[in-house]
Amino acid sequence: MTAASRVIVALDTTDLGRAASWADATAPHVGLFKLGLEFFLAHGAAGVRAMAGRPIFLDLKLHDIPNTVAGGVRAVLPLAPRMLTVHAAGGAAMIAAARDAANEAGSARPMILAVTVLTSLDQASLAATGVSGSPSDQVLRLARLAREAGADGLVCSPLEVAMLRATLGPEPILVVPGIRPAGSAAGDQARIMTPADAVAAGADWIVVGRPITGAPHPAEAAAEIAASAR
Repeated sequence: MTAASRVIVALDTTDLGRAASWADATAPHVGLFKLGLEFFLAHGAAGVRAMAGRPIFLDLKLHDIPNTVAGGVRAVLPLAPRMLTVHAAGGAAMIAAARDAANEAGSARPMILAVTVLTSLDQASLAATGVSGSPSDQVLRLARLAREAGADGLVCSPLEVAMLRATLGPEPILVVPGIRPAGSAAGDQARIMTPADAVAAGADWIVVGRPITGAPHPAEAAAEIAASAR
């Protein structure tokens, strides 16, 4: 995998024109474009279709009963996302239902990625929700469950990448948000790492939003981050 191909730009905006502009500017330096809830709730499937021709990671973090999640996966298959997220906390049956629904697309199936613990959550935040133990403990628990249920990969913070690689081996695809170049503000992320360190730890893909889209020159920022992830 080249450095450029492992960078995913998070197009976190409700402005369709702005999302397209960011994508066009950074395309030479990145591998995928992430469209999440903010974009999808504003524009729906039509907005994703408007981004046609670009490789899309559809980050919807589906979390519901298995039948509903399977229906949600089927609903977005015509949009041809390369990746699609579900919450690992939804349980094994839900993840398996998402995988089975994705398989209906055949060779065009999206990778099903299970979100373990959000990068905005630290130990105190987890404890407040009733989860005992550290974020790493919870990530590993959910990662094992998701892989056994058939998830292609996992979304985890960079601080858990090395642990997951050591425990689960080379096969799971690890998609890692919470990436901040040295000197960047953490924002609302609690568990962060630089691009180079995340890749060295074993990340397959790194997700970067504001350090690129909020930069004066997004293309230059994307190029610098891709270079640092070699």
